[in-house]
Amino acid sequence: MFKLLPYLLTACLLTACLLHPKAGHGQGIHFSQYFNSPQLLSPANTALTPDADYRIGANYRNQWTTIPAPFRTMSAYGDLKALGSADGTNWLGIGAAVFSDRAGTGDLSLLKVQIQSAYHLQVGDYNMLSVGLGIAFAQRSVNFGKLTFDAQWDGFRFNPAYSQQENYDFQKTGYPDIAAGLNYAFFPNDDIYFKVGLAIDHINRPKESFYNFENRLGMRPMANIDFLVRLNNNWIASVSGYYTQQKEASEMVFGGQVSSNLSPQQQKPSVLILGVYHRLGDAIIPLVGFEWNKLTASVSVDVPVSGIARATRGNSALEFSLFFKGLYGGRGGGPGVYSCPRF
Repeated sequence: MFKLLPYLLTACLLTACLLHPKAGHGQGIHFSQYFNSPQLLSPANTALTPDADYRIGANYRNQWTTIPAPFRTMSAYGDLKALGSADGTNWLGIGAAVFSDRAGTGDLSLLKVQIQSAYHLQVGDYNMLSVGLGIAFAQRSVNFGKLTFDAQWDGFRFNPAYSQQENYDFQKTGYPDIAAGLNYAFFPNDDIYFKVGLAIDHINRPKESFYNFENRLGMRPMANIDFLVRLNNNWIASVSGYYTQQKEASEMVFGGQVSSNLSPQQQKPSVLILGVYHRLGDAIIPLVGFEWNKLTASVSVDVPVSGIARATRGNSALEFSLFFKGLYGGRGGGPGVYSCPRF
């Protein structure tokens, strides 16, 4: 265990350096379980699955249910390996994802459909480079018919039976969106895995406006670090961090989790996952998950530590994730070349 201490210290130091300490509330779609939404984190994560050939998953987040503008965020994704080399040292990843976000009485919504591709190339025995590109079409909409306006004030209250006296009802706008990402992974043996990733969203700075105003999305850089270590045959620990910034808003989340093999003698282990993360200046995020036969389910809760805690009554978000990883033709084992801690 003490032999691993330098790696752990290095990972913590790099996390602190890479993830700039500017905090705030991030713009756009986001999940507290960022590590369980790989295609949102970076296109370079497409089919970056050392122990599987394909992956499908879904995420759900329900935020701020006790205040007038709750958010509901969902995603579904899938990716697979293609055109791989015979020795498993490089392959092409292909994937697709759908993201949905809805907020407030007027159903301010974002629907985004994205296709992604990444190429993963092993360099030497212990290094891998991944580069990815994502192309999406996004649609933003709002239902003004569900909102109230000053013309509906009857002197005592807002009366929905009164006419809004507005010329619009349902508005929508659409635009293409481009993202790119780059990963570097280091795996000196089967017990240690380290990865650092950089990505940028909204490269083309698309215009997002219901009235043809020149409102362009700011480019959104993202950075993340993952460090996994197998402590023994029945325990795996990981620490990770994530940072993103868009215009004047930013978000930083970091923490760790441990996975315990509850059935070490079984071919299909049952794994208990416990973790805790922190969104800087906002919330503590405890997590519990369970894995069986390549199916993993996790649930987390955002416990606010900022000024919004009173309005949310101490509970700002509930989040679920579910994903499955499989092998072509049901073959066992895995690639066998790319080392990564696993049971």
